[in-house]
This record gives sequence, C-alpha cells and structure tokens, in this order.
Amino acid sequence: MAENNATSSGTQASSAPSIRQKKDGAWKYVTEGTNAKGKKIWICGFCKKIFAGGGINRMKQHLSGVKGAVTACQKVSLEVQLEIKDLLDAHAQKSKAKKAMAEDLDAYEEDEILEIPSQTEVSNGKRKASYAIDSFCKKGVSLSSQPSIKACMQSKDKWKDTDLAIALWFYDACIPFNACTSPYFQAAINKIASMGHGYTHPSYHALRVNLLNDAKTHVTLMIDSIRDTWADTGCTIMGDGWTDIRQRSLINFLVYCPKGISFIKSVDASDICTNADTLCNLFADIVEWVGPRNVVHMVTDNGANYKAAGSRLMEKYPFIFWSPCAAHCVNLIFKDVGDMPTVQSLAVLASKVTVFVYNHKFALNWLRNRKGWREIIRPGATRFATTFIALQSLYAHKDDLQALVVSPDYKQYLKMQKGREVKQIVLDENFWNNCLVIVRVMTPLIRLLRLCDTDEKPSMGYIYEGMFRARKGIMNIFKNKKKLYKPYVDIIDSRWDRMLRKDLHATAYYLNPAFQYDKSTFCTEPEIMGGVLNH
Repeated sequence: MAENNATSSGTQASSAPSIRQKKDGAWKYVTEGTNAKGKKIWICGFCKKIFAGGGINRMKQHLSGVKGAVTACQKVSLEVQLEIKDLLDAHAQKSKAKKAMAEDLDAYEEDEILEIPSQTEVSNGKRKASYAIDSFCKKGVSLSSQPSIKACMQSKDKWKDTDLAIALWFYDACIPFNACTSPYFQAAINKIASMGHGYTHPSYHALRVNLLNDAKTHVTLMIDSIRDTWADTGCTIMGDGWTDIRQRSLINFLVYCPKGISFIKSVDASDICTNADTLCNLFADIVEWVGPRNVVHMVTDNGANYKAAGSRLMEKYPFIFWSPCAAHCVNLIFKDVGDMPTVQSLAVLASKVTVFVYNHKFALNWLRNRKGWREIIRPGATRFATTFIALQSLYAHKDDLQALVVSPDYKQYLKMQKGREVKQIVLDENFWNNCLVIVRVMTPLIRLLRLCDTDEKPSMGYIYEGMFRARKGIMNIFKNKKKLYKPYVDIIDSRWDRMLRKDLHATAYYLNPAFQYDKSTFCTEPEIMGGVLNH
C-alpha cells in the first residue's frame, strides 16, 4: 500500500518536475514520491526498490551497480547501466575540472611575485613598506566588502544571463579566453557589482588618457618598490636580442631579483654597429642606471660580439659576472646536431611524410578518424628543437601511418610518385629505428631546454645537472660505445665548454638544495668543488 501511495505521489511529482529532474538523464528511470510520513522517497523503475535518502545521485549508483555504495539493481538492462555510468563519469570529470580550475586560480594568486605582504609589516622594530598590488591600486583592485545577500540569492537564470553578457563581450572584442584568469578580472567584476545599478563603463577617452596615466602611476610605484630591494638582494640584468616583423634589431633589457622581473627599456639597434665597444657602452649605461653595486650578474646572447662585450664589461666592473643565455646555448646544440648528415637526411624523409599527409585531404581525414589521433607537429622555421620534437611526434604516429599506407583506400595514391615514396618510407623499419634513436638521444636536452626557457623558477642551479645527465644518457643509449656516442658528446662539449662551463654555474649547482644532499648527484666532483672555491 505504501508502495502504491509512493507511486501515485511519484506520478504527481513527475508531472511538475524540478529543474534538476529536467537536466539529469537518470530521472526517466526513477520515480520520486513521498511515504506515509510525508518524507521524500525514490523508487527504481526496474526493481521497484524504495530508497528513503540520497537523492538522484544514490539512485544512479544503484542503477549503475557501483560496488560498495548501495545495493545494485538486478533487473536493469546493460544499455541503461552503461548510460548511467557515463552520467556518473561525466559528473565526476566536471567536479574534477572545477576543482582543478579553483586550484589553478589559487596557485596563480599565490605566485611568488605577487605573494607579498598586503599590509605594513614590522621588522626589527621598524615599519616595513608593503609591495602588494593592493597597496598601490587601492582605487582599482582592493575590495573589503563581502557579497551582498541580494547577490547570493540571485536565481540561476539571472547568473546565467550575466555570464552570457560577459561572454558576448569577450567574443565580440576578440579577447583571449585566458584573460579571465587575470587577478584584475574578478577585482573589476567585484567593483562593478559594488557600484550597483546604473553604473556606466569608462569612456574611450578616459581609458586611453586619464585612466592610463593613473595605471602608469600605480605600476611605477610597484616597480620603485621592487627597485628598493636591489641593494639588499642584488639583481641580474638580462639582455634579450630579437628581430621584429619589420626586421628591426631590438634589445630588451630586464632586471631580475627575488621580488620579480622588471622591464627597463627596449633599444632599437638597427642603425647601431653592434660591435664589442658599442655593446659594452650600452651595457654600461644599463648598469649605471640600475646601480653598479646592485648588479651581480648579466646575461646576454651568445654571439661573438656579445661575448667580447661581456668580457670588457667584467674588466670595467670586476664585481659583475657575465654569462651567455643557457637556453640559447642549448638551442645551438640542437642546431649543430641538426646539421649532421644523418640527422638531415632523416629530417628530410620525415618532412616528406608530413607534407604529403597534410597536402592530401583524404589521407588526412582518414588519419583523423583514427581513435586517439593527435595532429603531427611540424618543425618551425626559427626553433632548432622543433625538428626533434617533430620527429618524436611522427614516431608516435607510426602505427597510424603504417595502417594508412597498407589500407585499400591508399591505392589511389600509389599512382603518384610521391605516394609510392611515402609508402616506402613509412614501411621502412630502419627509418623508424633511426627516428627512435635520435628522439632518445635528444630527449634529455629537450627537457633541459624547457627548464632553461621557463619562467617558473631560476634555472641556473639546474644547468650542470642537466648537462651531465644528458651526456650520461647519450652514452648509455649507445651502451658506452665511443664510436657511436662521440659525435653527439663532442657537440655538447664544444658548446658547453666554451659557454656555460663556468664557476658561477658550478657554484649555483652545488648550492641548489635539490642536489646538495643527494648522493647520486655530481656535487662532489672536483670540477664542482673547484668552481665553488674559485668563485
């Protein structure tokens, strides 16, 4: 009788379903009702089992047969069981994505550069200045008030409508989606909400004149606060030379310290003769602006003129140490390896396969329909490491490419010379073995390049370890056969000895806590200890 009452109540409930019933696909197999005591119950549509708690999530566990949660339904069909499992997996992935997004946002807000006291600190009995963004942007960032009750009680439709309005603005203005991860984005939304109804956005003139000047003042205060720490902690000047789309030679100068990186200026060197004397004078001007006693290290490109300018700079300022860019040094190693005849011929064959696939629509669509297919990476024009990354990507698609050339659909391309050539390359095991060898040889150096080219943490203390392990890994790949590993090791040593095998890098490696207490590292090598004592 109770079951009949529950069923009738469930029929009444299903006639006016809630928002959640409309959204969750499991409700078509579950009936909601009330028991004799007026409490909600849920009835399985297959075995008619009654549940007095847990809601639709518990019913999905019952229908999908999740072990250890609830009693599994014995009458549900396999198709329905798989459908409910998919719903549970989708819900779990959605929850995981939300959690990961929240963690990424927290990690972004707790970055070392921004993680500075937001209030005045007391140190040794004295008031200590604050370096937080809020302390300089009180009118534009900080918001101490809590969300209003009205905002918390808004309906889902109102929230969705507001989100859609913001999204449409992003789409119409072609704003990159990662702009919403900026710490200023939520602060701006909070300020708009606190203004209430009737607030109008700043005008075009205000954005490009008045507010721009105010923002420049705030940034200047922030940079000045970082600059005050240079005398206490020391700093590194970085000179980054590059060429823009107008073929102008530019040099960007930045200053690094534990509080963060500051941009100084960009110099147009297109009409300057970039010899050693000119570059040395340019570097000296930057050093004088920063403060000679505040600079402990300078990093520039690896060109011969930069190297000569760095030597003269160290003669002028004996307390400043110059070193070339580690990422540029590793890139030059990739360039030298890529110029080897065997690697060049291998890259040419790999390029033929990639170009053929992407120039023939049917072959490309055939591959894209393969399960787990990911696009083949093609080498860039200015990045030496991309050649080896492209070989690695091509080797990962070996099975798909071989399946393509032996399939009946590929017969139409066998009438073409290039089609027959590609089939011969793809079915050649020596080609794939050579690809695997080159990929395994260069993988340690690719990892080192990523470490040197990242902004996450200082890389100087990891360069020695990376180089040592790369050499050791190459020797192990060729089973310590000198004839096989010598060409690669000689290239590494030639660049390493001339550019980065310095006492400064040895000292940084020795003082790195990640290696200092590890017995398997090279910290006790005479070369390292000698560098520490000399430095």
